[in-house]
Amino acid sequence: MRAGIGGVGIAAPQIGDNRRFIIVDCSNSLRPCKHHGLLYMANPAIESRNGEKLGREGCLSVPDWVGMVPRAAEITVSFDDLRGMRQTITATGFEARVIQHEIDHLDGILFIDRVVSSKGLVRRMAT
Repeated sequence: MRAGIGGVGIAAPQIGDNRRFIIVDCSNSLRPCKHHGLLYMANPAIESRNGEKLGREGCLSVPDWVGMVPRAAEITVSFDDLRGMRQTITATGFEARVIQHEIDHLDGILFIDRVVSSKGLVRRMAT
């Protein structure tokens, strides 16, 4: 997660582990946002979604590309924490986008599957 520029999340399948586990941390994001800090989320489930917002996404699994993807603006998500206790949080904005992106990985979906138009998929600028 931290290996990539601006990395804010990773899902277990991205490193060859088929468990339903994600890690999200928007606290050092290139986009400052309201966040819950470092989240270890096992068996995450989105309980509700509100609003929709189009935003640019990239991914460590598709490192050279970014695209515009619609996501819920606010989500309520439940998950098991590291102690196995079920937690529920409400995430908004960028953090909600990251959680949805990582949960998609658990279901075999990449952001490029959700890009609104193939014309909206562009090469990432070199940094």
